[in-house]
Amino acid sequence: QVQLVESGGGLVPAGGSLTLSCQASETILASQPMAWYRQVPGKQRELVARKRSGRDPDYNDSVMGRFTISRDNAKNTVYLEMRRLKPEDTAVYYCHVRNWGVEYWGQGTQVTVSS
Repeated sequence: QVQLVESGGGLVPAGGSLTLSCQASETILASQPMAWYRQVPGKQRELVARKRSGRDPDYNDSVMGRFTISRDNAKNTVYLEMRRLKPEDTAVYYCHVRNWGVEYWGQGTQVTVSS
């Protein structure tokens, strides 16, 4: 059972930056994706960014050019650097990994961008 511990959320003014971190309790296969999703009340959870080792990351169009996902396999950690934040980026952000065919979610971390 993989445990995911997220950190880095908070309140930031529009135009500001935040970096989220998610550390897994076990080694995540490099071939398996590590990703960030987000969800606002009343809406479906959506993919923000996804990273597989050795491949270009995937981004939601709304964050392209502003967010950067990276992973440190030695630390079993995935990061999401968020720049030029907008009020519409306000959401609960969830870390997601798949390992040996099993999907795991973090507990979520709130990101609030004030206008």
